[in-house]
Amino acid sequence: MTIHDARKKIINEISDIYDNSESTNIAQLVLEYVTELPGIDWIKKQENLNHTQQKSIEEIIVRLKQHEPVQYVLSECWFAGVKLYVDKNVLIPRPETEELVDWLVKDCKSEIKHFKILDVGTGSGCIAITIKKKLPDVEMWACDISDAALTVARMNADKFETAIDFVGLDFLNASERRQLPNFDIIISNPPYVPQKDRDPMKKNVVDFEPHLALFVANENPLVFYDAIADFSKTHLHPAGRIYLEIHEELGEQVKKIFLNKNFRSVELKRDMQQKNRMVKVLNI
Repeated sequence: MTIHDARKKIINEISDIYDNSESTNIAQLVLEYVTELPGIDWIKKQENLNHTQQKSIEEIIVRLKQHEPVQYVLSECWFAGVKLYVDKNVLIPRPETEELVDWLVKDCKSEIKHFKILDVGTGSGCIAITIKKKLPDVEMWACDISDAALTVARMNADKFETAIDFVGLDFLNASERRQLPNFDIIISNPPYVPQKDRDPMKKNVVDFEPHLALFVANENPLVFYDAIADFSKTHLHPAGRIYLEIHEELGEQVKKIFLNKNFRSVELKRDMQQKNRMVKVLNI
């Protein structure tokens, strides 16, 4: 089997699950992983895959056909130009979250200040690690309720030699989050998908990604935004800022939470798909 034969096989085998564009992208990720060659190199090659490589591809296809995300199959995911380790204990980082991080970084680069930043619900550590890599002078903190997720985040932070203070706590528990210090900036991609939205979602998300990082109760889908607002009233410096990823349909409700708690302003921002997916909150 040549590399090109393998590419066609992967695309054909998963074509009933993913559209052609996504199938093609998955095939490229798999072949880069198996051949240990970047796409530009294996595209030029017509050579046969060895027995071990062919066996690996067959095993990967079996898992992909069960709707398992390719990131979990390969135990890796690209985020902001770096390859992170991921497994079933953490949410797979999305491009929208990269946009949120870029917003924060651009704002901070225009100022000369030693920022202390908190990432709430860090998961794989993608947000905290990217910020620390791009703004090495910041003091970076990150928290999560999941010990398994923190293990992944610490592994990624060690890989990229980023000094981050990781804390295990339930952020929705006011007494637990009080142990955290004060911050200049808070950033988060918290759980925000109501349980009622679960059924229409793709199997590769619902059946494999951690529900703790995805879903919230229908009766209170903004529970994390409430908690972040309350925490910020006592733990965010007066000139501080908050950057949050949000549900595209709940932007105005998120704005109302912060304005009702007397924050100075809330800015909604659209992502590359022109959906309201981010907010920036300014303190008093």
